[in-house]
Amino acid sequence: MNAPPTFESFLLYEGEQKIIVETDTKVPNAAIFTINKEDHTLGNMIRNQLLKDPQVLFAGYKLPHPLEHKFLIRIQTINTTTPQKVLEDAIKDLISELSLFEERFKEAIKEKKERLD
Repeated sequence: MNAPPTFESFLLYEGEQKIIVETDTKVPNAAIFTINKEDHTLGNMIRNQLLKDPQVLFAGYKLPHPLEHKFLIRIQTINTTTPQKVLEDAIKDLISELSLFEERFKEAIKEKKERLD
């Protein structure tokens, strides 16, 4: 079969970076980030979080190829901030939202178990 080995989907090799930043020279205040060893799940979450930010003019992602374990996300911002800063803020916001979700989920499970006992 032509499928790559399964460890290729999550293992970073020596010298391989998780995030690669490339400034977009065609558009002002824009950058393209290559995120290695991730897929649609994280790409879509980050894009949605970025679009909530009023400082973001454009955010979109794509997977270059289904057998490549990476996605590219393009971000354009207003002049008062940088794409790197809004990406960092979006990731921090996502982490806090997911922590809150996990906490509420655990509370709901605990309440469900108490009702069943």
